[in-house]
Amino acid sequence: MTRYALFALAVVVGLAADARADELLVDGIAAQVGSNIVLVSEVMQRVGPLEAKMRKADAPAIEIAKLRAAGLEKLIEARLIEQIVRRTELYASDEEIDKAIDSIARENGITREQIEQSVVAQGLTVEQYRSQIKGEIERRKVIGMMVASKVHVEENEVRALYDERFSDQPTGGEVVHLRQILVTFGSVVSNDEKAACAPVRKARDRIRGGEVFEKVAAEISEVAPAQGGDIGWLHIESLASWMADVVGSLRDGEMSDVIELPFGCSLLKIVERREFELVTYEESKEFLQMEIYEQHIDEAFRDWIEDLRAQTFIERKGHFADAAMLGSKSGFADEGENEGDSRF
Repeated sequence: MTRYALFALAVVVGLAADARADELLVDGIAAQVGSNIVLVSEVMQRVGPLEAKMRKADAPAIEIAKLRAAGLEKLIEARLIEQIVRRTELYASDEEIDKAIDSIARENGITREQIEQSVVAQGLTVEQYRSQIKGEIERRKVIGMMVASKVHVEENEVRALYDERFSDQPTGGEVVHLRQILVTFGSVVSNDEKAACAPVRKARDRIRGGEVFEKVAAEISEVAPAQGGDIGWLHIESLASWMADVVGSLRDGEMSDVIELPFGCSLLKIVERREFELVTYEESKEFLQMEIYEQHIDEAFRDWIEDLRAQTFIERKGHFADAAMLGSKSGFADEGENEGDSRF
């Protein structure tokens, strides 16, 4: 057994013990980031809803430990951004937060009240959700100041993406805009076929009783929950056979009955259908440019944040230090940072 394997085994044993006894993780400092800290309670609050689902699905203790470590890495990044925000005064106002939430509601075809209901159903308070939106707005502002000016998109990049995306377009036919609710067997929601179909049948009854499809999808669907189950515009010829059979019998605005599949249970709703129109380069150029620009921005931001990490004293504590050392081989910890070995 290699030296790293021996170390990893020791860490796994320690993490398993910590993860099994999460009730014993009293509040304390999970990490120090420069002159700021991240509390254990913040990490647990961030990963709590997903951890609860993982525990319900009997996920291994080491996977729960990795989830917590990954949650801490996100909070470390947030602290680094907060430091830049304070220095540059790029704060997000309440008005900007309200506008962002209203925009999210419009894009998903739901009301602000439905967003808030979905947030609460997922285990967050409205204040916590607003704080997340605030952080994202401020992150965007920092990105705009620090890296956006360095990013450029070349014409040949746009042309290459167009050819990759649209070179084999159909010459005609029909496209449909679909929303879907899907619960799979063996998912974090349920572990057997009977249990997986039950929430889908309940969802069908709720929608037939007057609830909005998007709201119910946001609560239970494994497919695009943040988008209210919206899976976009799809060409009829590209649909799986089971989906094509169902869609063929539905009219605009109609919802299917529960569809029992080899891998789970589903509901489909047709938002709209129309004749397919060929996508030209000129029509798609602006959208493709933005897609490439966002990709370049993300890459430039990752490089910038890694440089910032390297310049900042970062010390993870106890359980999180162990998880970070193990995780450095799997991508959720960053090399070049100081790692603590104290325990809480």
